[in-house]
Amino acid sequence: MFDFANAPLWMNIAIFAAAAVVVWMAGSRITGYANAISAKTGIGQAAIGMLLLGGITSLPEIGATVTGAATGASLLAVNNLFGSIAAQVVILAIVDLVIGKRALTSEIPDPMVMLQGGLNILLISIATAGITVGDVAILGIGAWAWASAIAYGFSIYLLSQSEGRKSWLAATAGKQDTKLDEQQAVAQKKANKEHADMSMRTIIAWTVGLALVILVAGYLLSRTGDALSQQTGLGGSAVGFVLLAFATSLPELSTSITAAKAGLYTLAVSDILGTNLINIGLIFVVDAVAQGEPVLSQAGTFGAFGALLGIAVTTLFVIGMAERRDKTVFRMGLDSLAVLICYAVGLVVLFFLR
Repeated sequence: MFDFANAPLWMNIAIFAAAAVVVWMAGSRITGYANAISAKTGIGQAAIGMLLLGGITSLPEIGATVTGAATGASLLAVNNLFGSIAAQVVILAIVDLVIGKRALTSEIPDPMVMLQGGLNILLISIATAGITVGDVAILGIGAWAWASAIAYGFSIYLLSQSEGRKSWLAATAGKQDTKLDEQQAVAQKKANKEHADMSMRTIIAWTVGLALVILVAGYLLSRTGDALSQQTGLGGSAVGFVLLAFATSLPELSTSITAAKAGLYTLAVSDILGTNLINIGLIFVVDAVAQGEPVLSQAGTFGAFGALLGIAVTTLFVIGMAERRDKTVFRMGLDSLAVLICYAVGLVVLFFLR
C-alpha cells in the first residue's frame, strides 16, 4: 500500500485537491439520478435523500473511519465521525447562503425531515453518553456502540414507516402554505424531466458508477488528509475534527447545493441528516475493527464536546424547521446564522481541548 505520509507535501496537496474536484463533480451529477430514482419508483425525496444519497455520500466517511480504525488511528476515526456531523450541519447553512431567497428551513414541507432531525439528536446523545460514562466491551464491542447500532436500526425502521405520512402541514402565519406546495411541485416536475427518457437500468448503472468514483476519491481524500495532518504537525484531534470532516463531507456539500438549486429542498436536507445518522451507526463498525478498549472510552473531553457541538447545531436547525420563520440575514435564515456562530465558538473551545 502506498505510504502517503512519506510522500512529498506537494504531492499530497495535489492529490487532495484533485480528489476534492472529482468528488464535487460526481456529487453534483449523482443528485439528478437520485431524483430520477425517486420519480420512477415513487419513493419520497426524504427517504431517497436519507438512504440512497446519504448512503453514497457517506462512503468517504466509511473509508476514512474504517481505514483509520484498522491502522490503529481509532481516535482519529471517531473524531472524524463527530466532526463530520457538525460540519455537515454547517453545510446546510452554506446551502442556505447559496440559495439566498427564503430561509432554507422555511422551504421544507415534508414532516419526515423534522423526524430525521429529532432522531439525529437522540442518536448523538447516546454516543455522547458512552463517551461521558465510559464503555464496557460486550463480545469485543462496546455496550454503547451496540446501543448506537440498535438505535440506528430502529431509526431506519421508524422513518420507513413514516414515509408519506403527513403529521403536520407547512404553514405561514397559521395558514397552510399552498404557495410552497405549488413551488415544490413545479421544481419536482422540472427536475423529473432531466432523466425522464432514461431507463431504470441506465440510471442505476450511472448511480453505481458515480458511487464508486466517490468511494475512490473519498478514500484518497481521507488518506492524504491524514498524511497532511502529520506533515503539517496540526495533530490528530484537530485535523480529524476539521480537515478530514470537511474533506469527507464534500460529496454532501456538492449534492445538497445541487439539489437546493433545483428546488429539491427536502432531498438536500435529508441527504445531510441521513448521512449523520449513518455516522452514528458507524461507531459500531469502528469499534469492531479497532483493537484495544472500546473507542468511545478513548474519545475523552475533546470527543464529548465535539458530539455536543453536533447536538447543538442540529437542534438549531430542528428549531428552525419547527418555527419556519423566513426572515433572512446576510442571505441566510436566522437559524443558519446561529449555526455558523455556534460552530465557530465550538471550534475555538475544541482548539484549547486538543
